[in-house]
Amino acid sequence: MYRKLIAFLAALVPVLALAQEGPDALVKRTTDEVLAIIKSDKELQTGNSRKVVELAEAKVLPHFDFMRMTRLAVGRNWAQATDAQKEALTKEFRTLLVRTYSTSLSQYRNQNIEVKPSKIAAQDKEATVRTAVIQQGGPPIPIDYAMEKTDSGWKVYDVIIDGASLVTTYRGSFNDQIQKGGIDGLVKTLQARNSGGSAALSKGEANK
Repeated sequence: MYRKLIAFLAALVPVLALAQEGPDALVKRTTDEVLAIIKSDKELQTGNSRKVVELAEAKVLPHFDFMRMTRLAVGRNWAQATDAQKEALTKEFRTLLVRTYSTSLSQYRNQNIEVKPSKIAAQDKEATVRTAVIQQGGPPIPIDYAMEKTDSGWKVYDVIIDGASLVTTYRGSFNDQIQKGGIDGLVKTLQARNSGGSAALSKGEANK
């Protein structure tokens, strides 16, 4: 019985350590793991879409709060959505972000990512982790992660790329779609976008 207890405690220590992990440490650990996997896998380096999505699903996406991201992107219109509509919006927006993030991963070409230390107090519930993509022949690209402390650890609810908030960027196009076709119209537009249809969320999306 004593040996079983020792074994249980030994197995629990890493779990507790991760649960207490700060947001900057979480971002750095996740980034280091993802880049190490890409560097060691030739299929990922050549842009194997299936493997890239699998990597994102396994290592990155569990640290995102897609419900909050969707709520922020939909903005004031979120309050008028039914539970079923909220679920559908979150599902489709998650799919869109997965594809966007996976495309970014597939374009990785030995850039370095610097994660800057954050000053977080024990009682803080929100934090911004600042990072920079260091690339040869060009200026660093700042990418910041707005994060919230939840019962299951720190979660990302917005990504700010070179000063532009991801959820704010989508909010304008989402609002336009809702004005034209309501919440269901936005859901259909997202579904069409995710299935490779021609419906676009914005002028920028249409050019992708």
